[in-house]
Amino acid sequence: MKQPLQLIAGLVLCVGLQLPSQAAAEGDDAAREQVETLFRLTRMEEKVQSSVDSVVELELRRNPHLEGQRKTLESFLQKYIGWQALKNDISDMYLQMFSVQELKEMNAFYITPVGQKVINQVPQLVQQRNALAMQRLQAHIDELKQLMATEPGR
Repeated sequence: MKQPLQLIAGLVLCVGLQLPSQAAAEGDDAAREQVETLFRLTRMEEKVQSSVDSVVELELRRNPHLEGQRKTLESFLQKYIGWQALKNDISDMYLQMFSVQELKEMNAFYITPVGQKVINQVPQLVQQRNALAMQRLQAHIDELKQLMATEPGR
């Protein structure tokens, strides 16, 4: 469980940073309402849950002997990186990064049919992009090996 736990530790460190809020100066209630709307429109809770599920599945594939402890692993991850654990910190990150007006403009976009299409289709495009990058790298791995073999300091 070393690698996923390192990933979790990095995530916790990142979301634990408390930075001054750009939106807070503009009215905390209005800003938080806009963030809540953005999270609903972009299905943020669903995305966080999917990430937790992915960590569980990855860990169980790497360590099949832990299958009997799946519920314990899921419970632990929910406690520390599930939606309820991260929601306020993620909200604070958005409030630090975006003004109330910017949040309103994002919500105005994401509520449209095109905005919803972006939410639904971009994850597929990211997967396709990653697959393309891996294909290209695999096709040229011998070139990299050759470059590494001829580099001084080897």
